Amino acid sequence: MACHICVDCGVQHSFASSPPTSCFISQDEREFVGINGLQWTTRQEMLSVHKNKIKCEEEGLYSIRTEPQFAIGQRAFLVQTPNGNILWDCISFLDQNTIDLLKELGGIDAIAISHPHFFGSMIDWSHEFGDVPIYIHENLKNWIARPADCIHFWNGETKDLFDGKLKLVQTGGHFEGSQVLYWPAGASQNGVLLSGDEPHICMDPKQVSFMHSFPNYIPLNARKVMRILERLEPLNYDRLYCAVLSGGGGDGVIRQMAKQIVERSGKRYLKAISDDSD
Repeated sequence: MACHICVDCGVQHSFASSPPTSCFISQDEREFVGINGLQWTTRQEMLSVHKNKIKCEEEGLYSIRTEPQFAIGQRAFLVQTPNGNILWDCISFLDQNTIDLLKELGGIDAIAISHPHFFGSMIDWSHEFGDVPIYIHENLKNWIARPADCIHFWNGETKDLFDGKLKLVQTGGHFEGSQVLYWPAGASQNGVLLSGDEPHICMDPKQVSFMHSFPNYIPLNARKVMRILERLEPLNYDRLYCAVLSGGGGDGVIRQMAKQIVERSGKRYLKAISDDSD
């Protein structure tokens, strides 16, 4: 018995004696299955191939990324606050070295996931750090590949964590339950927004974009983009971290004027898909 991990999307499924015959996340139109068909692995099998790189991005924020790249190249973030630490988004690979390093940084008190492409091995991560709660928006209930009691579904548009030190904001868009994490104390008190891949930092880091499917080039409609912009408008943030790197050598960060860039990019996007666009 093992919890098999889809090599294409990186999501871990429930205990089974053999790999599943399908992966509803990879086979959804927002993702893809490689030319060799569905392939599966386990955390144990990954131990001899992969390792995690933990990097300090700024005071109180660490990125965690698997090398060599696995699945779609997801990375997670550890955000430290005076009231506890949160793991934002998740990855598939977790070993004892990663556990030990994160415990040195204060451990993990909660986990929050932007959308299904970052579920990874989230249940294992929760168990390894004391069955900490995993906060996922209720609109993603049908996308859980490995149910567990540590998953806490929330509803509404926002949810405060750690006495307001962090805030989850349900934006919808890429998935109906997609959410971002707002860290007001980040960027030297100028505010940090952490996204999964929406808003998505482009190869030109002075622009972001919004998509129903990034690998399959399916755009979002105007209504969903406007809702994302409306949900983000009340937040004061100067910096944006995206959990998927955009390629082209970018580091997945907009370090200054991120809010202005998101708003300007949103207007550009809406103009591009409008009927009266040149």
